Amino acid sequence: MRRKHRNSGATSKISLEDEIAHLRGLDLNGLRARWQSVFQKSAPAHLPRHLLFAILAYQLQAERFGDLDHETRQMLDRTAANETGAAISIRLMNLDQKRTELTPGTVLVREWDRRSQRVMVMADGFAWNGQTYDSLSKVAFAITGTKWNGPRFFGLRDKKPKDEASIAEARS
Repeated sequence: MRRKHRNSGATSKISLEDEIAHLRGLDLNGLRARWQSVFQKSAPAHLPRHLLFAILAYQLQAERFGDLDHETRQMLDRTAANETGAAISIRLMNLDQKRTELTPGTVLVREWDRRSQRVMVMADGFAWNGQTYDSLSKVAFAITGTKWNGPRFFGLRDKKPKDEASIAEARS
């Protein structure tokens, strides 16, 4: 998810919930005025109040917390209206599998033997308990004493991606 923060000092002091509650109370003209201030252009004349509200609320959240990344937008754009729920689920799982790349500074947390284990992703490996390891599997071994798939141990992967048939079977 991309991060994009607003530079406006006045609105950053107001909580997002309060901003959205304020939007909810605006009439059509008020929403059009707010649209002008957010998007720097007039609101489309054909949009009804509920759509103006929804789009503005989404935009405010995207500005505060980050919008969808490019890859997710592409996947949503390619999703055909006639695609089954199972096919969409598979596509989303595949997209999720690609997102297991970890950036330095990320902290992975896993409870093991009633203790919280924290692993810091470093540029050259993974730091745990004062040592640096070159793989998550080696960290998992150091924690448990048994061989593990490191990404699976830290919840970054499912056991096996399900195929379309097993997803469809589960829904029936």
